[in-house]
Amino acid sequence: VPFRNAGLNVLLFDARNHGKSDGHGYSSLPRFAEDIEHVLAWLQIHRPNACDKIALLGHSVGASASILVASRNDCLDALISISAFGHPEWVMNRYWQKLWLPKWLAHALNRYVEWLIGNRFVDIAPIHTITRVRCPVLLVHGMADTVVPVADARAIAQAGFNARVSIQVCEIADAEHASVDKIEAHQGTLMQFLRATGFRW
Repeated sequence: VPFRNAGLNVLLFDARNHGKSDGHGYSSLPRFAEDIEHVLAWLQIHRPNACDKIALLGHSVGASASILVASRNDCLDALISISAFGHPEWVMNRYWQKLWLPKWLAHALNRYVEWLIGNRFVDIAPIHTITRVRCPVLLVHGMADTVVPVADARAIAQAGFNARVSIQVCEIADAEHASVDKIEAHQGTLMQFLRATGFRW
């Protein structure tokens, strides 16, 4: 909403298995990334005059996928990541722990998931892909997030800092994983970030 109100062109889309998009088996970080890249390609072909500068914003798995997309595409001028997880293995292990699965079984299941999605976790983990991102990044994370702890955002940021990626971090007190209202209350931070990266409205 704040981007549209500022006069920026905004393109929203439903990834596969979400909203009005078709169902297509399972959802995964790589598939989210593929969908984003298809949207970017469509935008540059069908709306070239509207994409002199492109910012990508994603939430949760979409945020982690956005980091992967930014790591292998030069067309982006800015990336806003909201509630991204640091590593797929961490996400899976947190889930297995809730089910009280033994470590050997959790390890085996993680390897099966890697086979299923066709990617090793280490190759798509944001703490690694962030090191190859060339555009400025704003990491937004709620400090009360119990789905993806704020420690994940800090790990991504540290990896980026070590690789000299241009990263800003916005930690929001009392915000949970999907606290849209609390994030929108910090829209000034998001808009200031875009302005600093060269967006004008």
